Amino acid sequence: MEFTTETIGDDVAVIRGDGRLNMVSAQPLRDTVKRAIDAGRHRIVVELSRVPFMDSSGLGALISCLKSARETGGDLRIVAPSTQVSMVLKLSNVDKILTPYPSIEEASRD
Repeated sequence: MEFTTETIGDDVAVIRGDGRLNMVSAQPLRDTVKRAIDAGRHRIVVELSRVPFMDSSGLGALISCLKSARETGGDLRIVAPSTQVSMVLKLSNVDKILTPYPSIEEASRD
C-alpha cells in the first residue's frame, strides 16, 4: 500500500491511500498521519476511493489516527470509501464517529 500526502492551506493534510488497508499497511498509515501532525497539520483528511479492502487492522489504524489528531486539537475525516470499506465501517458502527464525506473539499471545510 502506498500513501501520498498533500496540504491544503496551513493546517489540512490530505492523505491518499492506494491499495489494501490491512495489517501490513496499518502502521505506515499511522506513521504518515503522525508526520503530518508533527508538521503542524492537525486536520487530516484520508481519501479512500482507491482502497478496495480494509480489515480490522486498517480500522484500528483509522481510529488510532483519529485519536492522535483529536489529541492535538484537530480532527480526522474520511473521503469516498469504497463499497467494502463502507461496509466494514457500518458493520463496526465506526461510521458514527468517522462519517464519510463525498469530497475532499467538503471534508476539509470548517
